[in-house]
Amino acid sequence: MAGSQRVYKQRIKSTQSLKKMFRAQELIAASRIGKARARTAAATPYARAITRAVSAVATHSSTQHPLTSERTDTNRVAVLVVASDRGMAGSYSASILREAERLVERLTAEGKEVVLYASGRRAISYYTFRGRQLAGTWSYGSDAPTSDVAGEIAETLLGAFLAPVDEGGVSELHIVHTQFVNMVTQRPRVVRMLPLEVVEGVAPAGKHDVLPLYEFEPSPEAVLDALLPRYVRSRIFSCLLEAAASELAARQRAMHTATDNAEDLIRTYTRLANQARQADITQEISEIVSGADALAAS
Repeated sequence: MAGSQRVYKQRIKSTQSLKKMFRAQELIAASRIGKARARTAAATPYARAITRAVSAVATHSSTQHPLTSERTDTNRVAVLVVASDRGMAGSYSASILREAERLVERLTAEGKEVVLYASGRRAISYYTFRGRQLAGTWSYGSDAPTSDVAGEIAETLLGAFLAPVDEGGVSELHIVHTQFVNMVTQRPRVVRMLPLEVVEGVAPAGKHDVLPLYEFEPSPEAVLDALLPRYVRSRIFSCLLEAAASELAARQRAMHTATDNAEDLIRTYTRLANQARQADITQEISEIVSGADALAAS
């Protein structure tokens, strides 16, 4: 019994250390989630403004641009998976990877060749362990993305979309990331980024409304050349910011649950240790009484 008591005390000590670590991770995530949500909200006005600008050019000009046109010369499709760099976030990365696998299966069933890009060490290690080839990887601190990282990703993906077939060009670009709904709900989401689909277009004119007239300088083609890369970059940056807020919310929730579970384990081990101690005391008393009875009988 003394050995059991010693084991329980060791387990209590190790669980208390884990509890401190879980609590620290919960507090760190809680302190960062506000900033992450503020960054997401701050990036929204720019994304809306550039979306309206792209919508105006796309709606009021007949210009055909490579980023807005369907490619029929290749069946390769690029998929960017945005996961986390660190663990301790519950099923955050696992849900993203499951959604990515469903997308890959659907695209493969349609006869398309999938080219994978991974953002975050969890996604990189997942595909590397399974021997899946990755065309591009980024590990940048997933809970605090920067516009420079978004620009690097956008430049790489735009280059793949605009590249000729013999240089690995792709016909579509899909992004799998987590949509931040609130502190409790974060949903895996698939966005087809290219060919460009303007999701917030100009409001349609009514029956008696007069359509506004636009003049593009120096030309609609030049305006699109300048706006579309910025539009794609802003969309990717928005996805990274939403993923960061979702990761921090998931980590805070997971660490709060882990802390509660550690407290339950500590209470259980304490009760078992007390029971083992009482059993040791009872055994010692029994041995003393038996020895006394033996001396009295002799």
